[in-house]
Amino acid sequence: MRRGPVAVTGLGLITPAGIGVKATWEGLCAGCSTAAADPDLDGLPVAFSCRVPDFDARQHLGHRRGRRLDRFAALALLAAREAVADAGLAADASAGPRVGVVMGVGTGSMQSWQAEFDRLADREPTRISPLALSRSVPNMAAAEIAIDLGATGPNMVVSTACASGTSAIGLARDWLLSGACDVVLAGGSESARLRMTAACFAQMRALSCRGDAPQIASRPFDRDRDGFVLGEGAAVLVLERPEDARARAARPRAYVAGFGASCDAYHFTAPHPHGDGAALAIRSALADAGLSPEDVDHVNAHGTATPRGDAAECHALRQVFRRPPPVTALKGTIGHAIGGAGAIEAACTVLSLEHQLIPPTANLDTPDPQLDLDVVAKVPRPHPLRAAISNSFGFGGQNAVLALTAAE
Repeated sequence: MRRGPVAVTGLGLITPAGIGVKATWEGLCAGCSTAAADPDLDGLPVAFSCRVPDFDARQHLGHRRGRRLDRFAALALLAAREAVADAGLAADASAGPRVGVVMGVGTGSMQSWQAEFDRLADREPTRISPLALSRSVPNMAAAEIAIDLGATGPNMVVSTACASGTSAIGLARDWLLSGACDVVLAGGSESARLRMTAACFAQMRALSCRGDAPQIASRPFDRDRDGFVLGEGAAVLVLERPEDARARAARPRAYVAGFGASCDAYHFTAPHPHGDGAALAIRSALADAGLSPEDVDHVNAHGTATPRGDAAECHALRQVFRRPPPVTALKGTIGHAIGGAGAIEAACTVLSLEHQLIPPTANLDTPDPQLDLDVVAKVPRPHPLRAAISNSFGFGGQNAVLALTAAE
């Protein structure tokens, strides 16, 4: 059942391609991987990642707050500030009980825990930081945004693994259409380039092992793909009902027209091999938006560069579309930000609709002949775009898809 769109009136982006919307978009359109050796991961089986460049939380947020926040919350807060400014919300319009915040975070932050575990192992529990818990729990991504803005409406974090950011945007649309909120800041944030996270994913053999050439490691839909590269980042979208945006003369950048979610109910980590659950989520998003497959001009793919994941996504797209429209996979450039990835990709889909331009998939040198898709590579592709979908899929068989349409 179609329920109507909500307007995207502001964007904030912090990614390995750059700090801010403009820098991120330019970096994505350049189509070059940001992966490099990561000193924080030295000595691990996989010791490279995609990092946000020159990010100093104390510089951007002030000494006290920057010192108090773990990286995922600092990234979220900075993205939210940019989104609010971009939306042109006055100070009194970005606060209060009619403003909600919902963020996607895949896991709790483990940035500060190693030192605390060491103190516990050394039988020095009184030396554990009193901030250790409050700075690391997932809900702080949303809570810190609300504290900063004075937004006292609904506030939560959703966790659906790598679909978290997309799930958050879908929930935000529900809040607006139900009348629970007038403005919602929605998105996702994560810093996945942490030692325990990297060690766990390496043990699962989910990561690319191209440590000798990290800049070509993430290869979505390529014949020689061997896993993803850990990343980090945040995206926040300001969402409003279209009539409310018009009332304050705000120009929508695009519309979130539909949302679909499903569960594979197949395996705790592996996707359904035929992409059945993903296809169900895509169809649900299109139905919610009142779109047919023929209306879709672009797919922003989940595209992790894992052998099974990319194949399953291709099968899902082939189920839904007679011939899938042009596809891009941004993780080739910026790596995988886990809970933040879907929100980052949704924000970049908004930018594609605005610019009528599809960024290229980095490192797609030899398209997998088993995956019959039109994947944009090497250079950005100008293309008429009226509607697009953004896919996110995660452990546990979590599938979430957004249908977005261009502003008039």
